[in-house]
Amino acid sequence: MTQPATVQHLVIHGRVQGVGYRWAMVEQAAQLGLRGWVRNRRNGTVEAVVAGPAEAVQRMIEWARRGPRGAAVSRVDAQPAEDDGTFEGFEQRPTA
Repeated sequence: MTQPATVQHLVIHGRVQGVGYRWAMVEQAAQLGLRGWVRNRRNGTVEAVVAGPAEAVQRMIEWARRGPRGAAVSRVDAQPAEDDGTFEGFEQRPTA
């Protein structure tokens, strides 16, 4: 029996736009075998929903606190979220 996915909604604050953050998060999610999405927000944050095994989700949150080279993350807000079953992989979504 497989364990249900852990799902977290992340909002990443700091200098996180224009530094390849979304692209790097997609790459990191692929390495960790996670599902979900990431997008820029008009307020300057990056938002993501991350779904997968609890340990892999935690590793993604730890990565999000650092981000890629060039990012300066000031904080990551993480809240539990629902898995609505629509996550097929991990994708970049349009700015919202």
